[in-house]
Amino acid sequence: MNAKPNPSHDRYDAIVVGARCAGAATALRMAQQGMRVLAIDRSAYGSDTRSTHALMRPAVHLLDSWGVLDRLKEAITPTVRTTAFYYDDEVIEVPIKPSGGVDGLYAPRRTLLDASLVDAARQCGAEVLHRVSVRGLLRDTNGRVSGVTLEGESGAHRELHAPLVIGADGVRSNVAGWVEAETYQPATRRTGGFYAYFRGIDRPGYHWYFLRQTGAGALPTNDGLTLVFVAVAPERFERAARGNHAERKAAFLRILQGCDASLAAEVAGAEQVGPLYGFPVAFGFHRSCSGPGWALVGDAGYFRDPLTAHGITDAFRDAELLARAAADGSPAALASYQATRDQLSQRFARITDEVAGLAWDTERIKVLHRDMSREMKRELEHLQQLSPLEQWPDARFTRANGPTTLGPLAIAQ
Repeated sequence: MNAKPNPSHDRYDAIVVGARCAGAATALRMAQQGMRVLAIDRSAYGSDTRSTHALMRPAVHLLDSWGVLDRLKEAITPTVRTTAFYYDDEVIEVPIKPSGGVDGLYAPRRTLLDASLVDAARQCGAEVLHRVSVRGLLRDTNGRVSGVTLEGESGAHRELHAPLVIGADGVRSNVAGWVEAETYQPATRRTGGFYAYFRGIDRPGYHWYFLRQTGAGALPTNDGLTLVFVAVAPERFERAARGNHAERKAAFLRILQGCDASLAAEVAGAEQVGPLYGFPVAFGFHRSCSGPGWALVGDAGYFRDPLTAHGITDAFRDAELLARAAADGSPAALASYQATRDQLSQRFARITDEVAGLAWDTERIKVLHRDMSREMKRELEHLQQLSPLEQWPDARFTRANGPTTLGPLAIAQ
């Protein structure tokens, strides 16, 4: 725990606000390129957060290339080798074929995933502070973002400077608000849902249910647990969420029963581990994700309904793209980061918006899933074609002695 702001330096090449999967991944990739980077998060190290966990092939590919995937395997995260889709009376099972170094998919607990990324970032030289809040941005005389003001648990303040401040602080991003990032392509539909962890469900692989205007899923995760979730229209979720714990659990089981009786029976007979979580979902959006001295990554810059289960994959993709833009350091590279993100996400966002509307019939949801598969393939191909990132050729510092230059981001000012 950090009782007060206690970074090692006053100046960094980049400061990342948020150290969950998007922020920690961005800090890791920047540190791997030799940048002096600080990531800050107001939550505790290794704490949980509301999330479904499913990693898709592009995310697994990136974790492998970053050197983090083995940490998840060592923690006995189940390897997913099949994905099953349930439509009315039809089940379509898709094998996960090994390809490009990816031998399967994974759905790690966020307590493991986020901590593993933080650990990897620290090992590469990044600083990560937890239980510290960012209270505002610093600006130079031209209005360019130039750093942050921190506040620790004791109330102590400290100003830190960097030529790039990155908001990785979620859907309700303070950084996005402070820089007045433009919002565009807003979603028109959303869901609400419940999930919990259960011991005693024997369903290896990913299981996705799209029946009777309900989405549901069963995902194997760490410690022999299976995450089971349901997603329904917001009005239905709000009615179900009004009751006490027992009433919400009963509503969860009724929704599951109406979607798939077999899964509901398994859940009813399984041991629930931990509480039943409810999550009203915000409308999706794109935000401008770069500007003078700032950038956004993860849900801070782009969010869509979690029913299509691609949020963590989006965060990892954008962390990789942003780290490359930051290593280049030019305004053109940061502008290209946003253009590439949009080119890889906007069609998927439109598909997600229709899926979240829950108005599809069986044939239409199959078409939407085929469209999603094509978008994921396109995304993976883009990531696989990226050239390896090299450390800055003109960097004139080592971590042991500290920087004598702030690298290309400072040069580009």
